[in-house]
Amino acid sequence: MVISVNNLTKQVPALDSSSGTMLDILKGVNLEIKPAETIAIVGASGSGKSTLLGLLAGLDQASSGEVILAGQSLNKMDEDGRAALRGEKVGFVFQSFQLLAGLTALENVMLPLELQSKSSARDDAVALLTRVGLAERLQHYPKQLSGGEQQRVAIARAFVTAPTILFADEPTGNLDKVTSKNIIDLLFEMNREKKTTLVIVTHDENLAQKCERCLLLENGVLNND
Repeated sequence: MVISVNNLTKQVPALDSSSGTMLDILKGVNLEIKPAETIAIVGASGSGKSTLLGLLAGLDQASSGEVILAGQSLNKMDEDGRAALRGEKVGFVFQSFQLLAGLTALENVMLPLELQSKSSARDDAVALLTRVGLAERLQHYPKQLSGGEQQRVAIARAFVTAPTILFADEPTGNLDKVTSKNIIDLLFEMNREKKTTLVIVTHDENLAQKCERCLLLENGVLNND
């Protein structure tokens, strides 16, 4: 398994934290994800979907339970270790794109490779941006790009390090219907080409239906049928 989750819980203090009351965001989540599998996690707003995604990716720490990511237990690693594992194995696509405003499209995609000191950073970034249809937009800054173009840059950036796992949090949330369909098609085309494991949090039914498995998170409990 590329991801194994065992009895994962997440608690946070209640708004009136003076009482010492804790809120259960996730309750005993168990999950196994195979290499190259595509998974959608759906549920109402506030059901804990993004919290679960953050725990799977090692961006946050669970209250109890264990996440094994690419064969390594996140519980047994410090933040530097988790960051190194993410840099090597994980890609991200977010609803808000999270591109760096002061960098061009090309520079945004080059950045993860430069952090890894890859000498081929520029060539690899150009190739990925060309693949996602932005060969003519390499020197444009995010504010000069449409929402759909910004998400294409984000997808290129996510795939440029050849991640084992790609986590996508509402990747079509800020896009119109037509642009969403184009981005969904591109995301799954890229995923098939790269044989990446894809884990998506989404409200988009069209996106969820394209995944091999669709899991419902409700009141902190994951329906794993």
